[in-house]
Amino acid sequence: MSVAGIFAVAFAVVAATNRTARGAWWLALGYGMGIVYVGLEFLLTRQADPTPVGIGIFLVFLLALSFALIGVAQHYRARPPLGAMAAIWVLTILAVPVIFSMTYGSTLRLTLYQLPYFAMQALLGLMIWRSGRRQPLDLLLIALQGVAAIIYAVKPFIAAQIGTASSPQGYMATTYAAISQSGSVVTLMAIALVMLLVMMRDTTAEMVARSETDPLSSVLNRRGFEHHGELALLRGEEAAVLVTADLDSFKQINDSFGHAAGDGVIAHFAAMLADMAPASAIVGRIGGEEFAVLLPGALLSDGRLYAEAVRTAFASARLPVLGVDRAFTASFGVAQRSPGDSLFELSRRADAALYRAKAGGRNQVRVALGELASIPAVGAA
Repeated sequence: MSVAGIFAVAFAVVAATNRTARGAWWLALGYGMGIVYVGLEFLLTRQADPTPVGIGIFLVFLLALSFALIGVAQHYRARPPLGAMAAIWVLTILAVPVIFSMTYGSTLRLTLYQLPYFAMQALLGLMIWRSGRRQPLDLLLIALQGVAAIIYAVKPFIAAQIGTASSPQGYMATTYAAISQSGSVVTLMAIALVMLLVMMRDTTAEMVARSETDPLSSVLNRRGFEHHGELALLRGEEAAVLVTADLDSFKQINDSFGHAAGDGVIAHFAAMLADMAPASAIVGRIGGEEFAVLLPGALLSDGRLYAEAVRTAFASARLPVLGVDRAFTASFGVAQRSPGDSLFELSRRADAALYRAKAGGRNQVRVALGELASIPAVGAA
């Protein structure tokens, strides 16, 4: 009861202090039901007719597992398997008269009694697996769900080996009860601790992501771009291309159409950069209207083709939702990483190419000097 209470409070505190901790309230409710479950176990010893309290114990623990499953599903951004849960509940309720009419302590009764718990615990582990999250803590949590499910499955055989009470009132005084309760408590404690660690890990990751993300464009800010770009180069990507881009005559956009329209153009351009980039690309907004895209494993020709594709698409796009009646353009600079280049050195050469694109009339792509002949200007805008 104390263990259940501690974790119920812990999840409630997490839910109350961290709005991003999805599912924490459900987990708090699940462990809170554990307090009720244990209380009913002790109440059972004083009952003349143990059946009503016994049924309550049976269903309360299943309810606790159901709440936990919903909480974990919410945290993993997965749809709770409500259909499977409903099927377990319907079959369980239909089985209640059968289970509680059987001889207490019989292997068949114990098997039917533990079966809903096994199914719910297995369903929880399967749901985490299907979420696609496979980091070490996630795999550990899945393993613990499997262990918990196995414990429920083997309890009838343990009871058959060591024996159990002849009546429900005597259950708490038996060796089987000590083994059964200890196994459940240890696994539920381990699951709760790992789940708290998962929440802490994911909350930290979300905080880091927010600190590295530009809220207007939804791509990385300068800090995030430099951090992830440097990591990509440190991983040994000798072949890499950096594309820098700058919106042409951006001040005129703000002056002519207002800052809301300017913000919309930035967001649209950033989305275009991200959507047209390969999955491995690192896209960032490094200044007011300045952007950079690192293409790990790419060659100069790849970067040039990518920049040209974005340039052409952006120049032909219209943004009627912003009340803007004209097209916009951007200029691009492209540089390929030389052996030993840092992100700073690569950026310096890409920026020099971008400056040449601006000076040459805007709305064009230029590559760093010495790497490839520049593309002729296609006209100013």
